[in-house]
Amino acid sequence: MNKEHFDVITVGAGLSGISAGYHLQKLCPGKKYTILESRSDIGGTWSLFRYPGIRSDSDMFTLGYSFRPWKEAKAIADGPSILNYVRETASEFGIDRNIRFEHRVTSTSWSSKENFWTITVEVGPKKEKRIYTADFLYICSGYYNYDKGFTPNFPGVKNFKGQIIHPQHWPEKLNYSGKKVVVIGSGATAVTLVPSMADEASHVTMLQRSPTYITSLPSKDIVADFLRFTLPAKLAHHITRIKNILIQIWFYQVCKRSPNFAKWLIRLRLKVSLPKGYDIDTHFKPNYQPWDQRVCLVPDSDLFKSISKGKASIVTDHIETFTSKGIKLRSGKELEADIIVTATGLELLAIGGIQLKVDGENIDISKQFTFKGLMLSGVPNFAFCVGYTNASWTLRADLTSTYVARLLNHMQAKGYKQCVPVCDPAKMEKEPILDLNSGYIQRAIDQFPQRGANRPWRFHQNYLMDLFDINFANVNDSNLSFG
Repeated sequence: MNKEHFDVITVGAGLSGISAGYHLQKLCPGKKYTILESRSDIGGTWSLFRYPGIRSDSDMFTLGYSFRPWKEAKAIADGPSILNYVRETASEFGIDRNIRFEHRVTSTSWSSKENFWTITVEVGPKKEKRIYTADFLYICSGYYNYDKGFTPNFPGVKNFKGQIIHPQHWPEKLNYSGKKVVVIGSGATAVTLVPSMADEASHVTMLQRSPTYITSLPSKDIVADFLRFTLPAKLAHHITRIKNILIQIWFYQVCKRSPNFAKWLIRLRLKVSLPKGYDIDTHFKPNYQPWDQRVCLVPDSDLFKSISKGKASIVTDHIETFTSKGIKLRSGKELEADIIVTATGLELLAIGGIQLKVDGENIDISKQFTFKGLMLSGVPNFAFCVGYTNASWTLRADLTSTYVARLLNHMQAKGYKQCVPVCDPAKMEKEPILDLNSGYIQRAIDQFPQRGANRPWRFHQNYLMDLFDINFANVNDSNLSFG
């Protein structure tokens, strides 16, 4: 079987993969690369999820790319607009010509003797086997399972006579007009679905086991609009981007350093947005501190407006069992439903579930440490992209791709064929790579690599710190072994 060779193979054509393509083209113009995408479309998350109202909970001046200004009116954008932005970016810079669709990576193997990766893929519905080789492997596949979401084993679920839907597999022509809908969950997906379905449905109930911190922002950024009106598009974009990065960092630091003040700010917004006398303590007062789990964002107070209009409600209780008509709660109350949506979270999957081998030995990535949050100890010529949990994913994707390009140029200039992070595990203080206590993270965190307590093995959740540690630091780091 002929093996086509590339300087770099990137896996995944979502936000991260398109960023990788741009930076490789710009900073390493002589490198031959390709992007292997298991699905038949660009966009990753934004082409996969199709539930009503799907949107980002990050502003598009930071979720958008640093190299291509966001020009739409809404800063908090809907899914189709984001997908169109990613597609246009890939087309404008010719990145789409380097994508190979329906290429699912099944295994990868590094040879120190030959100094390259062998990547085995299944192509198309017939799963035709194909083999590629590459000097460098860069995984941009995100960190959740695209094939299935997480659904708990609800008791009595077979008793329910209506429809049960997971947002990750939304039916294309679902009719919920005039129907009673129960959305199980309290995270970003649930708070998006409830107001989006409320106008057409008879009533939408958000059933949560425990509350989440939820706050609101305007969907339009008036400062950005003013800057775009008075300044060139790129300059306005960069100024707005810096402003929003600083606001994100400020709010996160307030939550971590002064949680009581942060709770007061969030509660103040809730009091203004919800009907007078609404039971905030029961439905919006979590038993953890802000940013121990992700803070949910609702644009233009849409969730609170649906509650105020009586089109939606929140019930905080535990499920005892499903019934033929809906859900019986531990309190004895029964929620009637025609449709139940299980917005119960993602199933995480480290580096797309790809098995790594180095010189014939399987690598257990949960035993490895992350170098700057983007390379793995003991794994040569390899990088992966994981975004922030407390800010826009693309901020870190751009930094990671820039670093990979700088590293490749350094290796070429010095004549190196290998680069591998090296550490002594016995001397490392282990910490989880993702630092939230959300259920979907805790269920799978033991499958992910560890981070160290100190630089450069620490994965910062801070863009400004990463800007210096990743973009401006010397690539010739003492923790990297070149050869």
